[in-house]
Amino acid sequence: MLRRPYSILLASACLVMLAAFVPSALAQGDDWQTFSPEGEEFSVSMPKDPKFEDGQSNYHRMTLNTRLYLSQSDKGPVLAVASMSGIKANSAMYTEYQRLNSYVDAFKDWFPAKVRGKDALAKLTLVGEKVLNGNNGREYTVVIGDLSGTAQMYATRRRFYAVVILNTRKDEKLTERFLSSLTLPEKTTAPTVAAATAEKPASIESVSAATAKPSKNEGGDDAQKPGTVGAGTAEVKPDPNAPDKKAGEPAPINGGILNNKALYLPTPEYPAIAAQAKASGAVNVQILIDEMGNIISAHAINGHPLLQATSVAAARQARFSPTSLSGVPVKVSGILQFNFTAP
Repeated sequence: MLRRPYSILLASACLVMLAAFVPSALAQGDDWQTFSPEGEEFSVSMPKDPKFEDGQSNYHRMTLNTRLYLSQSDKGPVLAVASMSGIKANSAMYTEYQRLNSYVDAFKDWFPAKVRGKDALAKLTLVGEKVLNGNNGREYTVVIGDLSGTAQMYATRRRFYAVVILNTRKDEKLTERFLSSLTLPEKTTAPTVAAATAEKPASIESVSAATAKPSKNEGGDDAQKPGTVGAGTAEVKPDPNAPDKKAGEPAPINGGILNNKALYLPTPEYPAIAAQAKASGAVNVQILIDEMGNIISAHAINGHPLLQATSVAAARQARFSPTSLSGVPVKVSGILQFNFTAP
């Protein structure tokens, strides 16, 4: 008499286990394809027939062309390749990393709504630098609502690519399969830009305090200790290019927003070429301060590319009071933000 209820319970348990297994099996099954869209430079392996969206996004008075290739189900993982163009490579105006930083900043504002609705926000945490076939890039951990995962972002000479995998649970095998399948063309040497065509002015125009001034509210960058960009929207890990800490040396402490703690913080100059482009907005600079209050390093990770170099130059001139922890002098990492208004 007990066999029938026991059989029913056993069958029910098997169905529950199968239901839990199926989404993962489908995600990693044979319904994948090598995907190389026409007009793009990338190739990647992902589930067949991803949703495609072609549009535009505004970023610091620039219009970026956007394309999104998205595979998403109700309970399964989100796999996406985002493609952007509009910030041209130009070594006479800004560095490759300043261009990459600007694209990452634009992506952070544009992408979350595509997977979690209009009001969604992304939290990016820098993992480290990446290079793929000579193309500079970075890897981030990403959190958008209930989703978390990994994004690898690269800037080729023509476009910017973000390859993103998000899920409600960890799946390292699936993450490795997707991200490792990405290919990009070998980077070619950029043609030399003649001085006559670079349009770089011989002089620099100073900007008034009302036009470009340090902010006391926000900032962000990649540096020695985790920091926060844009009121908690982008956390940053230690800079992989920074010198290693000596044995026995206290680790730098995170000072947060440092604009109002500076003994001296100059107003950044407003380049004439930036005025011509009507460049404006905030530039976030992460700094590392030594035990004497001097700046050791400064790096910009977002803001208009024409305004990043002048912001870093101003940040490097800042001075702070020495900081001690339990009577021991320590380094401090933190954030400076500079706001620019086009004349």
